[in-house]
This record gives sequence, structure tokens and C-alpha cells, in this order.
Amino acid sequence: MSDFEHVPVLLDEVMEQLAPVAGGVYADVTLGGGGHSRAILERTAPDGRLIGTDRDPSALEAAGAALRDFGERVALRKARIRDLRDVLDELHIEHVDGVVADLGVSSAQLDREDRGFSLAKEGPIDMRMDPTEGETALGLIGRSNAEELANIIYQYGEEHRSRRIARSLKRAYEEGELETTGDLRRAVHRATGPKRGRIDPSTKTFQALRIAVNEELADLEAFLGSLPSVLRIGGVVVVISFHSLEDRMVKHTFRDSEELDPLTKRPIIASDEERERNPRARSAKLRAARRVEVSA
Repeated sequence: MSDFEHVPVLLDEVMEQLAPVAGGVYADVTLGGGGHSRAILERTAPDGRLIGTDRDPSALEAAGAALRDFGERVALRKARIRDLRDVLDELHIEHVDGVVADLGVSSAQLDREDRGFSLAKEGPIDMRMDPTEGETALGLIGRSNAEELANIIYQYGEEHRSRRIARSLKRAYEEGELETTGDLRRAVHRATGPKRGRIDPSTKTFQALRIAVNEELADLEAFLGSLPSVLRIGGVVVVISFHSLEDRMVKHTFRDSEELDPLTKRPIIASDEERERNPRARSAKLRAARRVEVSA
């Protein structure tokens, strides 16, 4: 049994925008612990279907256990968000009535030090969403030169001190002083100075390395581009993002696509109560859009 647990963010707001109905077919492309999926299945009883995907094997295991009672109404697959069209083809599903994507790192992933996502927990410099394949963050640092690393930190972390930080990381790596996330944090601090305010100065570097290792923005771009082929006419997509790079991509796609009509003029954010109860909700922004028919 997996110990993967995850509190779904903006659950009521997601359900309000998605408006799932009995007999509908829905996709949750970021299963996590299955919180959003469970709410969809409960609202689509007795015959609604849920296709759930996640690239993290621990999340799939946890979701499978959490959603077991729904039986054949649930189909779970290990896949990245960009692979939704392929998953639907495998299941012989042409279109779905709605899609949910809760982007970024889950609280369960942050809580496990062996995953290497958290600044607060000492662990390996890994940061892979799928720990069974691909390059680790330490591997990325090792094979990149200082200029390449600085570009990653600037582009994906929007960190203006990226060159100093990159040089410090490379120096630590080459001197054998970069083995744990604590080492990584200290190497960033040597370039930026120690934490003075509420935000740790290594936050943006951790974000940048994680995005690069997991190709998160490329996956998001491909996922957003696939939506017209995935959603039925009138179907709704709901996306929750956690940093400005993701939110801008979602906003611009919904605004510029002829086949997607934005349902949210501004991003929906968590209530004060939820932000207090679930710290992960503090940076969450929800946007939704409906697929529309394009005139000939």
C-alpha cells in the first residue's frame, strides 16, 4: 500500500466549473491521491466514467486504492499529461465531457525526502515526477555547463541571479560537495546570501530544475494543444497552475484558441479558509474553458 496522500486543491471550484453529470466521461490527468477523481465519480453516479492518468507510480497506486470501490467506472493509466489523446485511443474513447489538470508538485511528493523536491527535507537531488526513468536534477547539473545551467534557472525560475547561482552549483558539483538537497540549497545561498524574508532564495532554483528535469512546460504545451481533439463540443477543461509560467500558458491558450472559450475572466483562487488549511492552495490559480464549434 502506498503512503501517497494528497489534499485536492480548489475542489469545490473545480466541480463548479466542470459541472460533472451522470453518464459523463471525464479525465483527470494528474491523479495525485485521487481527490478530484473521487468527487467526479460521486457526482456522475451511477454510470459516469473516469479516466485517470499520472506519471508517478506512487500516485497511481494510491489512486487505485482510493478509487477501488468505483469498480469498472474507473480506468487508470501511467502517462504524462501530453499523452491523454493516446490513452483515450487505447480505450476506444473519442471524446470526453471534461478534463481536470492539477499541475505541479503534490504535497505527498514534497513530504517525501527521497524524492528531492523539498527545500525543507534533506534528500537526493532527484526531482523526477517518475522516479523510475529519466535524468535526475543532479544529472542535469552535472552535464550542463554554467551558461546552460544559468539559462535554465533564468527561464524556468525567473531568477535574475541565475549566473551567480549556476557558477556556485557547478563549483560545488565539481568539488564533490553537491550530493543532497541541503547541499543544493547551501550552494544557492553562497551565491545569493542566506534567507532573510519569508521566501527562501533557493526556491526559484529548485523550481527551475524541477521543471527542466520533468519537461513540465513542454508537456503542458502539448496537453493544451491536444484539448480540441480530446473534448467533445461543450466539454470543459479545468487547469490549476502554481506559478506564473504555467498560468500564462494556460491563459494565452484559452484566449487565443478558436476552439476554446474561456469561462474564467480572471483566475479563481482559494478562499482564505482553504489557504489557511492547505498551504499548497496559496499559489493555486484555476482557469477553465469550454470547447466550442468553429464556424466553417
